[in-house]
Amino acid sequence: MIYRESGQYKTSYQADRAIFPLKQDRIGIAVIIAAAYAAGAFGSDFLLQAVLIPFLIFSLAAIGLNILVGYAGLLSLGTGAFMGVGAYACYKLMTAFPEVNVVVWILMSGFFSAAVGVFFGLPSLRIKGFYLAVATLAAQFFLQWCFNRIPWLYNYNISGAIEAPLTTLFGVPITGATATAQARYLVVLTLVIGLTWLASNLVHGRIGRQWMAIRDMDIAAELIGIRPLHAKLMAFACSSYFVGVAGAMMVFLWYGGAEYNVFNIDQSFLILFMIIIGGLGSLIGSFMGAALIFMLPIGLGIVLPAITEPFGISVGAATIEHLRFMIVGALIIFFLIVEPHGLARLWQIGKQKLRVWPFPY
Repeated sequence: MIYRESGQYKTSYQADRAIFPLKQDRIGIAVIIAAAYAAGAFGSDFLLQAVLIPFLIFSLAAIGLNILVGYAGLLSLGTGAFMGVGAYACYKLMTAFPEVNVVVWILMSGFFSAAVGVFFGLPSLRIKGFYLAVATLAAQFFLQWCFNRIPWLYNYNISGAIEAPLTTLFGVPITGATATAQARYLVVLTLVIGLTWLASNLVHGRIGRQWMAIRDMDIAAELIGIRPLHAKLMAFACSSYFVGVAGAMMVFLWYGGAEYNVFNIDQSFLILFMIIIGGLGSLIGSFMGAALIFMLPIGLGIVLPAITEPFGISVGAATIEHLRFMIVGALIIFFLIVEPHGLARLWQIGKQKLRVWPFPY
């Protein structure tokens, strides 16, 4: 009775193709956004700094990779390197033009990552699958080498690291040592909401339909008038843009500084696991996968000691980390066998069951 479309009439094609056709969905999204902003006002520094900020950043990076892998069907293992391109581009722009607001440079840094993504995406017209993954893996190692061996990228800093200078937004510090977790969280949340809305419009529009046609059968897509190279390079550009913005936010709105090894191959695999578990070709699956994989060790660190301490058993951080690897690996195998579309598909099935309850179909 609560979740029904009965009585919600659609009088136009736009209403029928709406992303959230039910009023309950729109109300739910509004409540979630309101709760997210309320967390910035009432949440603790630990909750914001250690949980919510990285969760939002990884969710944005997962959305970027999902555009390429889930919607366009192009496998990439260079996500960590493209995040690094965005971070280093933002650092150079901030230090070259300190009078411009950092939010502008965070958004602009994605274009540099998009350009690099297009360059390494050129082989995608000739190769696909495993061979394309190897090509993007080469981009990962090459770009990581550049971050370490080209001193100009980090302004010849003797430590080889990039650091976030003090910048303000409307007079409130958002980067630097004096920036509060609340200010940085609100900036990250606003950027992620805006970019998620942009990604949603892309994948549900003409460009997104081209990507899905290429994913399903590129030869048939070419026969109906879709240009494969144009569509694939557009997918690489859009994916790398979102990933580059996520990398810039990671350094300047979460870490406060970073070295080249932050953007290593482990980062690429971590984000790939997020979209596999969350669901390929689903924006909400990107958030679900990021929440599960990133918050899993935090939950284990809280739950396991509470269970084992009454029995005199001590669980160390290394044990929790090993358990995380084991659980994530088991979840990947489980979803690949049982539900290849991940958590997003389970969420969709649950909503459909609720819409027709108490009937079985």
